[in-house]
Amino acid sequence: MKITVVGTGYVGLVTGACLSEMGNFVVCLDLDLQKVALLNAGGIPIHEPGLDDIVRRNVAAGRLKFTTNSREALEHGVVQFIAVGTPPDEDGSADLTHVLAAARDIGRYMPSAYTVVVNKSTVPVGTGDKVRQAIADELALRGATASFSVVSNPEFLKEGAAVADFMRPDRIVVGTDSEPALGVMRALYEPFLRNHDRLLSMDIRSAELTKYAANAMLATRISFMNELALLAERLDADIESVRKGIGSDPRIGFSFLYAGCGYGGSCFPKDVKALAKTAQDNNSPLTLLMAVEKVNERQKNVLADKLVARFGPDLKGKTFAVWGLAFKPNTDDMREAPSRSLIENILARGARVRAYDPVADKEARRILGERPGLEIVPNAYEAATGADAVIIVTEWREFRTPDWDQLRALMKSAVVIDGRNLFSPAVVKAQGFEYDAIGRRDTRA
Repeated sequence: MKITVVGTGYVGLVTGACLSEMGNFVVCLDLDLQKVALLNAGGIPIHEPGLDDIVRRNVAAGRLKFTTNSREALEHGVVQFIAVGTPPDEDGSADLTHVLAAARDIGRYMPSAYTVVVNKSTVPVGTGDKVRQAIADELALRGATASFSVVSNPEFLKEGAAVADFMRPDRIVVGTDSEPALGVMRALYEPFLRNHDRLLSMDIRSAELTKYAANAMLATRISFMNELALLAERLDADIESVRKGIGSDPRIGFSFLYAGCGYGGSCFPKDVKALAKTAQDNNSPLTLLMAVEKVNERQKNVLADKLVARFGPDLKGKTFAVWGLAFKPNTDDMREAPSRSLIENILARGARVRAYDPVADKEARRILGERPGLEIVPNAYEAATGADAVIIVTEWREFRTPDWDQLRALMKSAVVIDGRNLFSPAVVKAQGFEYDAIGRRDTRA
């Protein structure tokens, strides 16, 4: 099948690459000349396990191509995915500028053959109607007639596991009011559903809402556990024991019940805001969701609060090692990452930061820039050298079993503040460290 993907960001690149892996001929359109050149050479602008091999293999096979030429790309596909960014506007709503620009371009170059236009971007309810109208307006301007359908096909890809999620989806949501379009989408996804059918068909608006609802639910679970963790600290209870106790209930389950230092990334923060704004605009405010966002913003400061509780508000002369900069493991994405709030707070209090992340060092330098007091170093132990405390922000696997003897010898004071509850408090204390985690019992020396 001939497929066009508009946008080579996280979602567009994974979508195009994985579809080409199944034998489709995919052209990906992006206006960034440098990125397109990199991709056509087999390079990858993001860190996502397994993606580089798929891109290189399918570029070499001629099934995957990247271009900045809109006409070339949009005259190619019988299925055309819109996978561009929907950044938050100042009021929290999703900015549809790029989505509607893509729709107009599709209308400008759409071939006469029947075309299925697929919204892959995360968009507010009603965007499908706007995309359909934008395409129709553009067709009218050029006096063209073309048969097309608009479909909502939201992505459910976890950064760090996106290739696996696409290749082995737990569900594929297709929103459409067109039987021919549904048939095309079933044919497109059939290779991914050979084990059993996981394609869920519904109307467009329900599909659009499903994506926001899924992310909002997961964000709610995280914020709920983070609030419970703070209460557990006050009550001398252990949030890990509580997590196991409630997660054992099959109605609740264990996923997304880990207390920590807040969620970040490209999806949860903006999608929670966008859904809350949609609800407000429709006179049906989601009070719970607004609280979820408030809790998360507070939680991003919990590690700095623990530093102040241990060392005092004036941190001048102190050095702190920050382990982990990406918002989660297996990605270099630092959008809304808790590490950013922590580092800003530490620097503002006059301390130095020596930070390390296995893959996000380049992105950290781009986002945080050169500034006094901040050093990004090539390994965790170099970061800990001379540190008054090690602060764990991202749960990378390599942090799970540190060499405690080496760490203690390198540090100025043996203090670990764990924002991801990686360790047993008893084990860390037995190694001679002060240990403060999120909602854990008996963590302070």
